[in-house]
Amino acid sequence: MPNILLVDDDPGIRDLVSDFLGRHGYDVTTAEDGAAMDRAIAAAPQPFDLIVLDLMMPGEHGLEIARRLAGPGGPAIIMLSAMGEDSDRIVGLEVGADDYLPKPCNPRELLARIRAVLRRRTEPAAAEPQGGLLAEFDGWKLDLVRRELSSPENVLISLSDGEFSLLRVFVERPQQPLAREDLLDLARGKGSESYDRSIDVQISRLRRKLDSATNSHDELIRTVRNEGYMFTPKVVRR
Repeated sequence: MPNILLVDDDPGIRDLVSDFLGRHGYDVTTAEDGAAMDRAIAAAPQPFDLIVLDLMMPGEHGLEIARRLAGPGGPAIIMLSAMGEDSDRIVGLEVGADDYLPKPCNPRELLARIRAVLRRRTEPAAAEPQGGLLAEFDGWKLDLVRRELSSPENVLISLSDGEFSLLRVFVERPQQPLAREDLLDLARGKGSESYDRSIDVQISRLRRKLDSATNSHDELIRTVRNEGYMFTPKVVRR
Protein backbone atom coordinates (compact mmCIF):
# COMPACT_ATOMS: atom_id res chain seq x y z
CA MET A 1 0.00 0.00 0.00
CA PRO A 2 1.58 3.33 -1.04
CA ASN A 3 2.04 5.66 1.92
CA ILE A 4 1.38 9.37 1.48
CA LEU A 5 2.11 12.37 3.67
CA LEU A 6 -0.35 15.26 3.31
CA VAL A 7 1.01 18.61 4.55
CA ASP A 8 -1.57 21.41 4.73
CA ASP A 9 -2.45 23.95 7.40
CA ASP A 10 -6.20 23.66 6.68
CA PRO A 11 -7.68 20.89 8.91
CA GLY A 12 -10.75 20.62 6.67
CA ILE A 13 -8.62 19.85 3.62
CA ARG A 14 -6.51 17.38 5.62
CA ASP A 15 -9.62 15.49 6.77
CA LEU A 16 -11.32 15.52 3.36
CA VAL A 17 -8.29 14.47 1.31
CA SER A 18 -6.95 11.89 3.77
CA ASP A 19 -10.38 10.24 4.03
CA PHE A 20 -10.80 10.19 0.24
CA LEU A 21 -7.34 8.76 -0.44
CA GLY A 22 -7.73 6.25 2.37
CA ARG A 23 -10.89 4.92 0.74
CA HIS A 24 -8.88 4.40 -2.46
CA GLY A 25 -6.20 2.23 -0.90
CA TYR A 26 -3.59 4.71 0.34
CA ASP A 27 -2.07 4.91 3.80
CA VAL A 28 -2.24 8.65 4.60
CA THR A 29 -0.46 10.59 7.35
CA THR A 30 -1.21 14.29 7.84
CA ALA A 31 0.79 17.26 9.11
CA GLU A 32 -0.13 20.90 9.52
CA ASP A 33 3.25 22.50 8.72
CA GLY A 34 6.90 21.83 7.98
CA ALA A 35 7.85 21.07 11.56
CA ALA A 36 5.04 18.53 11.95
CA MET A 37 6.05 17.05 8.59
CA ASP A 38 9.63 16.54 9.81
CA ARG A 39 8.34 14.78 12.93
CA ALA A 40 6.10 12.54 10.82
CA ILE A 41 9.00 11.63 8.51
CA ALA A 42 11.25 10.82 11.48
CA ALA A 43 8.57 8.65 13.12
CA ALA A 44 7.50 6.78 9.98
CA PRO A 45 8.48 3.09 9.88
CA GLN A 46 9.37 3.47 6.20
CA PRO A 47 9.95 6.41 3.84
CA PHE A 48 6.88 8.08 2.37
CA ASP A 49 6.28 7.34 -1.31
CA LEU A 50 4.74 10.74 -2.02
CA ILE A 51 4.13 14.05 -0.26
CA VAL A 52 1.18 16.28 -1.10
CA LEU A 53 2.48 19.68 -0.05
CA ASP A 54 0.64 22.98 0.37
CA LEU A 55 2.55 26.02 -0.85
CA MET A 56 1.35 28.71 1.58
CA MET A 57 1.70 27.65 5.21
CA PRO A 58 2.77 29.33 8.46
CA GLY A 59 6.41 28.82 9.27
CA GLU A 60 8.53 27.26 6.54
CA HIS A 61 7.24 27.98 3.04
CA GLY A 62 6.19 25.05 0.87
CA LEU A 63 8.77 25.92 -1.79
CA GLU A 64 11.58 25.73 0.77
CA ILE A 65 10.27 22.39 1.99
CA ALA A 66 10.12 21.04 -1.57
CA ARG A 67 13.63 22.28 -2.28
CA ARG A 68 15.14 20.38 0.65
CA LEU A 69 13.13 17.19 0.04
CA ALA A 70 13.64 16.89 -3.72
CA GLY A 71 16.45 14.81 -5.13
CA PRO A 72 17.58 11.20 -5.60
CA GLY A 73 15.99 8.88 -3.08
CA GLY A 74 13.52 11.52 -1.94
CA PRO A 75 9.74 11.21 -2.09
CA ALA A 76 7.65 12.28 -5.04
CA ILE A 77 6.09 15.71 -4.46
CA ILE A 78 2.79 17.15 -5.63
CA MET A 79 2.35 20.79 -4.71
CA LEU A 80 -1.00 22.45 -3.96
CA SER A 81 -1.55 26.18 -4.02
CA ALA A 82 -4.38 28.70 -4.12
CA MET A 83 -2.04 30.71 -6.36
CA GLY A 84 -2.77 29.22 -9.77
CA GLU A 85 -0.69 31.47 -12.02
CA ASP A 86 1.69 29.94 -14.58
CA SER A 87 4.67 31.49 -12.81
CA ASP A 88 3.74 29.72 -9.57
CA ARG A 89 3.53 26.38 -11.34
CA ILE A 90 6.92 26.92 -12.96
CA VAL A 91 8.59 27.84 -9.66
CA GLY A 92 7.12 24.75 -8.01
CA LEU A 93 8.47 22.53 -10.76
CA GLU A 94 11.84 24.29 -10.74
CA VAL A 95 12.46 23.45 -7.08
CA GLY A 96 11.85 19.76 -7.78
CA ALA A 97 8.12 19.06 -7.47
CA ASP A 98 6.81 16.31 -9.73
CA ASP A 99 3.43 17.93 -10.32
CA TYR A 100 1.36 20.96 -9.30
CA LEU A 101 -2.35 21.50 -8.71
CA PRO A 102 -4.19 24.76 -8.01
CA LYS A 103 -6.53 24.92 -5.01
CA PRO A 104 -9.31 24.16 -4.60
CA CYS A 105 -8.77 20.90 -6.45
CA ASN A 106 -11.11 18.01 -7.08
CA PRO A 107 -10.01 15.04 -4.93
CA ARG A 108 -10.50 12.77 -7.94
CA GLU A 109 -8.06 14.85 -9.98
CA LEU A 110 -5.56 14.74 -7.12
CA LEU A 111 -5.99 10.96 -7.00
CA ALA A 112 -5.31 10.72 -10.74
CA ARG A 113 -2.19 12.85 -10.40
CA ILE A 114 -0.94 10.76 -7.48
CA ARG A 115 -1.42 7.56 -9.47
CA ALA A 116 0.38 9.05 -12.48
CA VAL A 117 3.36 10.29 -10.45
CA LEU A 118 3.75 6.99 -8.59
CA ARG A 119 3.45 5.09 -11.87
CA ARG A 120 6.24 7.17 -13.39
CA ARG A 121 8.36 6.39 -10.34
CA THR A 122 8.04 2.63 -10.78
CA GLU A 123 7.76 2.05 -14.52
CA PRO A 124 11.25 3.21 -15.60
CA ALA A 125 12.90 1.01 -12.95
CA ALA A 126 10.78 -1.99 -13.91
CA ALA A 127 11.42 -1.74 -17.64
CA GLU A 128 14.63 -3.31 -18.91
CA PRO A 129 16.68 -0.66 -20.74
CA GLN A 130 17.44 -1.53 -24.35
CA GLY A 131 21.06 -1.56 -25.41
CA GLY A 132 22.74 -1.60 -22.00
CA LEU A 133 22.40 -0.35 -18.46
CA LEU A 134 24.91 2.50 -18.75
CA ALA A 135 24.68 5.40 -21.21
CA GLU A 136 27.85 7.41 -21.93
CA PHE A 137 28.00 10.73 -23.80
CA ASP A 138 30.75 13.37 -23.97
CA GLY A 139 32.38 11.92 -20.87
CA TRP A 140 29.11 11.79 -18.91
CA LYS A 141 27.70 8.54 -17.52
CA LEU A 142 24.03 7.86 -16.82
CA ASP A 143 23.36 4.70 -14.81
CA LEU A 144 19.85 3.62 -15.84
CA VAL A 145 19.48 1.19 -12.93
CA ARG A 146 20.81 3.32 -10.08
CA ARG A 147 19.35 6.45 -11.72
CA GLU A 148 22.65 8.29 -11.23
CA LEU A 149 24.35 10.85 -13.46
CA SER A 150 28.13 11.34 -13.23
CA SER A 151 29.98 14.26 -14.82
CA PRO A 152 33.19 13.88 -16.88
CA GLU A 153 35.03 14.77 -13.63
CA ASN A 154 33.22 11.85 -11.93
CA VAL A 155 31.05 14.15 -9.81
CA LEU A 156 27.59 12.79 -8.97
CA ILE A 157 24.88 15.17 -10.23
CA SER A 158 21.55 15.22 -8.38
CA LEU A 159 18.52 14.59 -10.61
CA SER A 160 14.86 14.77 -9.72
CA ASP A 161 12.57 11.97 -10.87
CA GLY A 162 11.28 14.11 -13.73
CA GLU A 163 14.77 15.15 -14.83
CA PHE A 164 15.99 11.56 -14.86
CA SER A 165 12.99 10.39 -16.92
CA LEU A 166 13.55 13.19 -19.42
CA LEU A 167 17.29 12.59 -19.73
CA ARG A 168 16.63 8.89 -20.22
CA VAL A 169 14.34 9.70 -23.15
CA PHE A 170 17.09 11.85 -24.68
CA VAL A 171 19.88 9.26 -24.34
CA GLU A 172 17.63 6.59 -25.84
CA ARG A 173 16.92 8.83 -28.85
CA PRO A 174 20.09 10.86 -29.47
CA GLN A 175 20.34 13.25 -32.41
CA GLN A 176 16.59 13.08 -33.06
CA PRO A 177 14.33 16.16 -32.87
CA LEU A 178 11.60 15.50 -30.29
CA ALA A 179 8.46 17.61 -29.93
CA ARG A 180 7.24 18.63 -26.48
CA GLU A 181 4.22 16.35 -26.84
CA ASP A 182 6.48 13.39 -27.64
CA LEU A 183 8.71 14.16 -24.68
CA LEU A 184 5.68 14.26 -22.38
CA ASP A 185 4.38 10.93 -23.68
CA LEU A 186 7.78 9.21 -23.56
CA ALA A 187 8.83 10.56 -20.16
CA ARG A 188 5.49 10.40 -18.37
CA GLY A 189 3.26 8.06 -20.33
CA LYS A 190 0.59 8.69 -22.93
CA GLY A 191 -2.32 10.74 -21.73
CA SER A 192 -0.24 12.56 -19.13
CA GLU A 193 -2.16 15.49 -17.71
CA SER A 194 0.94 17.25 -16.43
CA TYR A 195 1.39 20.89 -17.27
CA ASP A 196 3.17 20.96 -20.65
CA ARG A 197 5.48 23.87 -19.73
CA SER A 198 7.06 21.54 -17.17
CA ILE A 199 9.04 20.00 -20.04
CA ASP A 200 10.58 23.41 -20.79
CA VAL A 201 11.30 23.92 -17.09
CA GLN A 202 12.97 20.54 -16.67
CA ILE A 203 15.02 20.98 -19.84
CA SER A 204 16.18 24.34 -18.52
CA ARG A 205 17.14 22.70 -15.22
CA LEU A 206 18.95 19.87 -17.02
CA ARG A 207 20.87 22.34 -19.13
CA ARG A 208 21.98 24.29 -16.04
CA LYS A 209 23.15 21.12 -14.30
CA LEU A 210 25.01 19.88 -17.36
CA ASP A 211 26.58 23.28 -18.04
CA SER A 212 27.58 23.93 -14.42
CA ALA A 213 29.44 20.63 -14.13
CA THR A 214 31.67 21.00 -17.17
CA ASN A 215 33.69 23.68 -18.96
CA SER A 216 32.58 22.41 -22.36
CA HIS A 217 30.79 24.88 -24.60
CA ASP A 218 29.01 22.13 -26.51
CA GLU A 219 25.24 22.39 -26.44
CA LEU A 220 24.04 18.97 -25.29
CA ILE A 221 20.32 19.80 -25.53
CA ARG A 222 19.57 21.94 -28.56
CA THR A 223 16.36 23.81 -29.25
CA VAL A 224 15.13 22.92 -32.74
CA ARG A 225 12.96 25.69 -34.13
CA ASN A 226 9.36 24.65 -34.80
CA GLU A 227 10.16 21.06 -33.78
CA GLY A 228 11.18 20.85 -30.13
CA TYR A 229 14.47 19.65 -28.68
CA MET A 230 17.36 17.40 -29.72
CA PHE A 231 20.05 15.65 -27.69
CA THR A 232 23.18 16.34 -29.74
CA PRO A 233 25.99 14.04 -28.51
CA LYS A 234 26.65 10.51 -29.62
CA VAL A 235 25.51 8.02 -26.98
CA VAL A 236 27.20 4.68 -26.24
CA ARG A 237 25.24 2.04 -24.31
CA ARG A 238 27.10 -0.58 -22.29
